Amino acid sequence: MPFNRYVHYQMTTPKEEVIIIGGGLAGLVCAMDLLKRGKSVMLIEKNVYPQHKVCGEFISNEVRSYLDSLTLDIDILEPAEISEFSLSTPNGAIINCKLPLGGFGISRFTIDNFIYQKVLLAGCRIITDTVENIVFLDEQFSVSTQRNGTIETALVIGAFGKRTAIDQRLNRKFITKKSPWLAIKGHYRGNIDQYMVSLHLFNGGYCGVSKVEDNLVNICYLTEYKHFKACKNIDDFQRKVMYKNPHLKQIFETFKPVFAEPLSISQISFAKKEQVVNHILMIGDTAGLIHPLCGNGMAMAIHSAKICAEVCNQFLNGNIKTRDLLDQKYSAIWKSNFQHRLRIGRILSKIIRKRKLFNILLLLLTKFPPLLRIIIRNTHGKPNI
Repeated sequence: MPFNRYVHYQMTTPKEEVIIIGGGLAGLVCAMDLLKRGKSVMLIEKNVYPQHKVCGEFISNEVRSYLDSLTLDIDILEPAEISEFSLSTPNGAIINCKLPLGGFGISRFTIDNFIYQKVLLAGCRIITDTVENIVFLDEQFSVSTQRNGTIETALVIGAFGKRTAIDQRLNRKFITKKSPWLAIKGHYRGNIDQYMVSLHLFNGGYCGVSKVEDNLVNICYLTEYKHFKACKNIDDFQRKVMYKNPHLKQIFETFKPVFAEPLSISQISFAKKEQVVNHILMIGDTAGLIHPLCGNGMAMAIHSAKICAEVCNQFLNGNIKTRDLLDQKYSAIWKSNFQHRLRIGRILSKIIRKRKLFNILLLLLTKFPPLLRIIIRNTHGKPNI
């Protein structure tokens, strides 16, 4: 079956009960959940599958049983099983601990395409197009696309990522604020502990290193643009800034890149976002993005898809009587699951940007290693969601 499917619709009455805008991890999982519940779903994604994405590519086991319940057997993909965490300070000191739940490493290239194929087989209508506008009127959504005209539906779920033109069209508050963060990611061949996810700190940022499928190593780092712009290019930044951490120096000098060029993304916002805008329910990074140093963004995206599918199912079945009640219930459940974790992530982000506070935190972590486990527990969810 080809990856790129162009299906044309011109509708004046709702055909699908739900349209999901964005076919990343959250959008695909939400589509699969709703299809399993017997709902008709259309998914609109602007890119073709498969695609590499800037991502840490570690998923906490808190969502593994949920994926199994959707017949998404991740074991088929032979992910890297991860059970330990290592933190290195900018001067090279190491702090190790067990991950309370463990997790697995899998590339977005592989897992997104795997779920995409499953969603197709389950009967989802998928179109490759760009959404230009979303209008809610008379209890119905009209979704305007570049190539497929206007499509009407009962519910719209926003899964369009960290920062898009749709956010601007919807006048979301966070989109007006500039963000200092820049992320860079690549796959490499190199020798690291199969069961370890490592976080290496450097001046102005941090770098995550862990294995994914096929014995590949994912290296993804986040830094403030002000630190990066003083350098000529990515290689220059790595040598002048990141190499001051001896562990990163050893990694970049000995590992062999798989990509011709690393991937990058800028303007990554960790500001608070609304979970519902004009009755559109937001999931994944569209609803709120946890700082990557917490290592739990992919699991949160999957969990938010589950929450959204549950309340949408209740609304379509008539158990939630009005859209206002639907909006309120979704926002309340979302906040009860993620608000605390996001707050911890924002606090850690601010500490890293303040040199004195950052040094105090590092001192505390080296003197009291159990503090690291406390931070991990406060940024991860419970198992068996």
